[in-house]
Amino acid sequence: MTTPNLKKNALIVTDGWPGHTPQESAALFKQLLEDAGYHVDVREGSDTYADSDLLAQQKLIVPMHTMSQITDEAWKSLNHAVQSGCGFAGFHGAMIDAFRSNPEYQWMTGGQWVAHPGDDQMHYTVYLEDDEHPITRGLGDFEMIGTEQYYCHVDPGNTVLCSTVFDQAAGDPSLYHQNVVMPYAWTKTWGKGRVFCAAWGHTDKDFNEPTAREIVRRGMLWATQD
Repeated sequence: MTTPNLKKNALIVTDGWPGHTPQESAALFKQLLEDAGYHVDVREGSDTYADSDLLAQQKLIVPMHTMSQITDEAWKSLNHAVQSGCGFAGFHGAMIDAFRSNPEYQWMTGGQWVAHPGDDQMHYTVYLEDDEHPITRGLGDFEMIGTEQYYCHVDPGNTVLCSTVFDQAAGDPSLYHQNVVMPYAWTKTWGKGRVFCAAWGHTDKDFNEPTAREIVRRGMLWATQD
């Protein structure tokens, strides 16, 4: 008699620009998810999403691809999987600077990167906006040091968990208002699926900050539905 596999299946998909350390980040979150009881499959290439049978077996999909392209077939399969109840959770350019020619993908993720004034040496605070949500409960504000601060276009219907303030006049200050408050981590739904995104995570080194790592880990667990 075969013992049923009670673990939850998660799929991590890597692709695109290597500067966002997709392989290193995939290894980090693969281990964190396995520690939480998941069976994790790591695949390379956005064509992975065209395998509708593979996606139908997943409880969670974690994108780790920057820029790149997605075919109509792959998008149709991914869209169906999430709308049918599969969780979709990720961070930074690995989630919200992908498939720039597909606005429906951007709608699903809840945001799109547009700039990072100051490049990759910013020091800024991430503030908790909702400390009662299961993703953020018991945590506090935290500092990101020597990394990018993402300026995003975001869905006004998102549930905002964290924010950051652009107050350092980085880059050309005539292009954005100083002290603008930017949503920086959020949740939303897409059909029956749950979506989580955090805007930090330029490279895997960002997750040396414990709260930055824990919020993303919890976001992945939250996006997974029993």
